[in-house]
Amino acid sequence: MSLIRSIIHKIASILLVNSSRHYLYLYNRQFAASMSPGEYVLDAGAGDGPYRELFGHTHYESTDFGQVPGKPYASPTFLCDLCRGIPVEDGRYDYIVFNQVLEHLYDPQTALIELARVLKPGGRILCSAPLFYEEHEQPYDFFRYTQFAYQHMFARAELQIETIERLEGYFGTVAYMFRCMYKHLPALPSSADLRTKPLLLLGWPVVLFTKIGSLVMAAIFFRLDILLKVTNMGFPKNYVVIAAKPPVSIDESCVVDRAHSN
Repeated sequence: MSLIRSIIHKIASILLVNSSRHYLYLYNRQFAASMSPGEYVLDAGAGDGPYRELFGHTHYESTDFGQVPGKPYASPTFLCDLCRGIPVEDGRYDYIVFNQVLEHLYDPQTALIELARVLKPGGRILCSAPLFYEEHEQPYDFFRYTQFAYQHMFARAELQIETIERLEGYFGTVAYMFRCMYKHLPALPSSADLRTKPLLLLGWPVVLFTKIGSLVMAAIFFRLDILLKVTNMGFPKNYVVIAAKPPVSIDESCVVDRAHSN
């Protein structure tokens, strides 16, 4: 039994390519390309820093709270809870990247307001988070987000949305559903099931065939999603948002200058 499981898992590791990660890398690469050398960038909730290499030309800093059991973390610049504040001054950063973190925050609106605080006027933020995904990193998984939630929350944080886009196409969502079927259907019934439910053995070839078939379909649809990002049907797994903090107006800057002169 263990041999069959290991063979199936080995085949899965070869076949499955996550199109969401492919597109998230491209969005981060494009965002990094818009940055000038030496500008300050915050990777908020950086985890193991999968996109850090893209920001090598900038002054890169990161945060994380480092509490998920078993999750690998890079050493963050600031070990902190985004909902309780980042220990830096107002307007420190020219850019913020905020990848797949918002769903893990117990008070996401407060965290967005805090990110807006540390962002310079005119600075920009890239944010992505799931609309459709199974629970993960338990117990730190709290929310899922529609495009309308983003519009409401970013407005409350006084951040102006430039774009809201589907991170991946609908084929990526279909592939994910097939992958979940492959992941959660057991390859073989347990010994306990066979003892208590002997008739289960008769139907097990159907379960195994479905598991293997879902693996093949997941592989096909993930690759289709990379080749052809379909956004005019279905729904995405994730949205990606790019927003900006409004620049200081001339009137506001005059008020600040007069305050400093006094």
